[in-house]
Amino acid sequence: MKTSVKFFMMSLVTILALQFAASVSFAAQEAQYKWRFSIPWTRPLLQKGFEDFVERVKQYTDGKVEIKIFPDGLIGNHDESFKSVQAGDTELAMLVPYVSLVPGGALNFMPWTVSSYAGFLMAFDQESGILHNIMTKAYEDVNMTPIFTVASGGYGLANNIREIKTPSDLKNIKFRVSGSTAGVNALGNMGKGTGMTMETIPWSELYNALSRKVIDGCWTTIGLIIAERQYEVLDYYTDLGFMWDAAQVVINKDLWNGLPDDTKKQIEKAAKESMDLCLKLQMDAEAGDIETLKKNGLTPYIPTPAEKEAFFNASNMKVIWDEEITPWLDKAYPGQNMTEKVMDELDKIRKAAEGKR
Repeated sequence: MKTSVKFFMMSLVTILALQFAASVSFAAQEAQYKWRFSIPWTRPLLQKGFEDFVERVKQYTDGKVEIKIFPDGLIGNHDESFKSVQAGDTELAMLVPYVSLVPGGALNFMPWTVSSYAGFLMAFDQESGILHNIMTKAYEDVNMTPIFTVASGGYGLANNIREIKTPSDLKNIKFRVSGSTAGVNALGNMGKGTGMTMETIPWSELYNALSRKVIDGCWTTIGLIIAERQYEVLDYYTDLGFMWDAAQVVINKDLWNGLPDDTKKQIEKAAKESMDLCLKLQMDAEAGDIETLKKNGLTPYIPTPAEKEAFFNASNMKVIWDEEITPWLDKAYPGQNMTEKVMDELDKIRKAAEGKR
């Protein structure tokens, strides 16, 4: 009997010890940081890249950082997500630096900063990219730090009058434009003297305006031509890439600054690899969209480097920069002549990316 009791007690102690060890092991695996990641819109393609980012962060930090994605505006719309990250109530979000929210955000939307995926990758590289560095400075003013940038493609010129290969081909075309003053001014300069006109029409009315011939064309992306069935009311598209659709994955700056250096490096490694994946996903999807357009009778025209350069020169970007970008750059980088430095760097990137997709 005594032997049985002794055996029972030893077994009980063993079980309790194992349970304690298991609980300690489980506790050791518990995340030190549990973050929320807001995606204000429905972005199924990019979300695959964001899910990859979350998994890589968990892997590279050995489970120290655990991120939960809240897609489709579950945390709030864009501006609500912005304010939540700014206050630190939400840790991360995919955001666009609208100037109404980020005073230095105008550079993110400037025409001809990049005009290809290759140029985008160089300009927004997390270590040396000139646009990444400038946008980091801009987001700092609103208590955020960008981790990486994602692209949804470049804007080209679509219409139902003629194929556009040179600025003179803009003759007498009436384009729909948005309230983006930089984009409007650049397109206006491209079409100067051709009789081209521009109309500000809400994007929601674009399809009907094209079908009723209220306008002849618009700036748009290959993805949007497919997603919104614009190919039904358009005959030509020039893949000019004169503006680029870019958004940032950002984190609350105070939170970021308080992280250990090794954790920052692990997250930055995950960010770089996931940015590459997001770019690949976008490019692969665009290649499929081009094939879909061809089947529907709309073959995008890919301009040569020389043809792109002609549109760039006609845009007269120096004047637009002086009006929209230089005042903020001079304030953010006093005495450094940053406008000239940034434009020179972007010129190098444009030449290095010449002829590349």
